[in-house]
Amino acid sequence: MDRAQETRIWLASEAMDMRCGFDRLAERVRAVIGEDPLSGHWFVFHSRRGDRLKILYWDRDGFVLWYKRLEEGKFKLPRPREGARTVELRASELAMILDGIDVSKLKRVPRYERPVRSGEEKSSGEKINTEIIMEGN
Repeated sequence: MDRAQETRIWLASEAMDMRCGFDRLAERVRAVIGEDPLSGHWFVFHSRRGDRLKILYWDRDGFVLWYKRLEEGKFKLPRPREGARTVELRASELAMILDGIDVSKLKRVPRYERPVRSGEEKSSGEKINTEIIMEGN
């Protein structure tokens, strides 16, 4: 997960059929998330029950698909803002979610953050809102 420090991570808000493979997930990245699946960014999909996650990303010469199924319980996933189809995660947030940590109990203090390079719309020096809205809160 070290590469994810530079990589943007997108969580799709809608549940996905976990039988989907590389091609169908790549199509969903284009259609639902509105991003290029060949960008190198990570695209996270979850099952309806919330006990499975798939992460799709392009790694120089092919797609990588990472899949995790919990034997008990479910992942505590952030909810998107009203009308949003995705939630952008930090690598640290994804790692905590995968580790079973409820990130809704954590509070991130606002601080300066360098803007993201690809497709960046924020001006340099702008504070970025890092609030996470969690389901059930």
